[in-house]
Amino acid sequence: MATITRIDFANKLRERFGLTSTDAYKLVDLIFDEIAEALVHGEEVKFAGFGSFKILNKAERQGRNPKTGEPAVISARRVATFRPCSDFRRRVAKQ
Repeated sequence: MATITRIDFANKLRERFGLTSTDAYKLVDLIFDEIAEALVHGEEVKFAGFGSFKILNKAERQGRNPKTGEPAVISARRVATFRPCSDFRRRVAKQ
């Protein structure tokens, strides 16, 4: 299974729209930076036909140390989540 990187996205933009490599890399970085910045500020990011990213606040909870089995406290934290839209889920399921 292949991994798609930022460079791969930039190369696709360069090929499809005739951008220079520098402009394509800058555009990809700008898009990812904007998504990250919105999430840092607690905003939800939605892409029609793809899905949405949002931040969840997880409360502190009791867990276990997997090596020792001893109880351990898992601290409260914020996590980024992605929820694909139904069209996206259907496309993936067909593969």
